[in-house]
Amino acid sequence: MNGAVTAGWPEGMIQVKVPLPFSLKWVNSYLLPGEDGYTLIDPGLHTPDAVNTWREALVAHGIDYKDIGLILLTHQHPDHYGLAGWFQQRTDAPVLISRRSHSYALRLWGEDDRFALELTGLYALHGMPGGVLETIGPHLAGFREMVTPQPEVSYMAAGETLRLGNMDWLTIDAPGHANGQLCLYNAKRRWMFCGDQVLPDITPNVSVVPGEDGDPLQQFLDSLAHLQTYEVELAFPGHRDPFTGFHTRITELLRHHERRLAEIIHLLVTQPCSGYELCQRLFGERIAGNAHQLRFAMSETLAHLFHLENRRQIHRHTRKGYVVFMA
Repeated sequence: MNGAVTAGWPEGMIQVKVPLPFSLKWVNSYLLPGEDGYTLIDPGLHTPDAVNTWREALVAHGIDYKDIGLILLTHQHPDHYGLAGWFQQRTDAPVLISRRSHSYALRLWGEDDRFALELTGLYALHGMPGGVLETIGPHLAGFREMVTPQPEVSYMAAGETLRLGNMDWLTIDAPGHANGQLCLYNAKRRWMFCGDQVLPDITPNVSVVPGEDGDPLQQFLDSLAHLQTYEVELAFPGHRDPFTGFHTRITELLRHHERRLAEIIHLLVTQPCSGYELCQRLFGERIAGNAHQLRFAMSETLAHLFHLENRRQIHRHTRKGYVVFMA
């Protein structure tokens, strides 16, 4: 992506497409003007290209760093969280995030590497071979630089009404893609900042995360059903462009997961397999040699398997020291 790509919206809101060094290509950041300065939502990943994009975008719109009065993070994933500390150093603005999201960020990029060990342990239990496992730790470690410096944060919670820009926004709990993720809803405009919970033409990743209890896919499906109760005329996602047809898109996502669950049951009836073997059957060449894509695919495969296991549609047994699922 060459140069700052921005778009203007009503109420003076600015959308900035911040480049990413992987297949999603960019993450959407948003600037909402208000009496106390701009609110910056999800500044992006800390890379040289992202920093250059932001410098160009701020100059193009005549915005100084000190004009930014608040930084808000919908969730903790590095492509949303990474530049928060960098911006905080230049703006002195507070950074808002949910407590659960921040806890996860500290687990990932704190002072020890326990998370990488927990994740590779989970993958090993579900059949990932040693040579492949060795790529996961360095891959995760590679993000540390891209979320540094870490921000000093304040917490927000679901159910609060926040004044962002010159508008009131309801915070809505949106787990599944990221535990602790919050969406933002303005009832007057019928606008929704939906983070990565609802994306217009790609399916949000839903992953099993070691150390987090529950059924992330069920949480995601329940969250989608809840979001569908809001009247939304325009949705502002974390990736791709803002879109209409919010309810229709949620229905499409729900149906996608129904199809994927049915496909997994069919595959396991045909041949019992480990989580890693199933991941290869589902995603194949799309993840070959790419630790980033493999991690998302493996964790999402496990999320579907655990969901089916919770519904007692499949069961597990142990084979040669790792778990095998069968229908």
